[in-house]
Amino acid sequence: MIKDKISMMESLAKNLPATVKAQIAVTDFDTRIIKDTEDDYAFARGKLKGLIDKSENALETLMVLAQDAEHPRTYEVLSGMLKNTADITDQLLRLQKQRKDLVTEKNNTNQSGTTNTNNNIFVGSTSELQKFLRKEKNITHEPESV
Repeated sequence: MIKDKISMMESLAKNLPATVKAQIAVTDFDTRIIKDTEDDYAFARGKLKGLIDKSENALETLMVLAQDAEHPRTYEVLSGMLKNTADITDQLLRLQKQRKDLVTEKNNTNQSGTTNTNNNIFVGSTSELQKFLRKEKNITHEPESV
């Protein structure tokens, strides 16, 4: 899907002015970064899951070996392997959290692009403006005597 979008944007960019081409280049760069990040996330997640599977198999073998040998060193190695498996599982959870933070940050950046108008123009007479301002402030103003 991303490849289709990039190729379509490249085809359309051939007929656009230079300023628009620069904006598209920035968008393409952002798209490539997002794609690279997703690819890296999927790769790291796959590797961590593979390591967890392999360590579970090794743990089963070590448990059988420790029971048969009844030697303190085999139990020590088994406990180290248990700790390593728990650490890898923790890394997998941290990877999920980091990805969630990146996605949330990207969404917040996209949503914060709203603009505020600070300069407003009032079209009307000064008496209409005063009436409007009194209504806004809920102030009743009586005319001063001269």
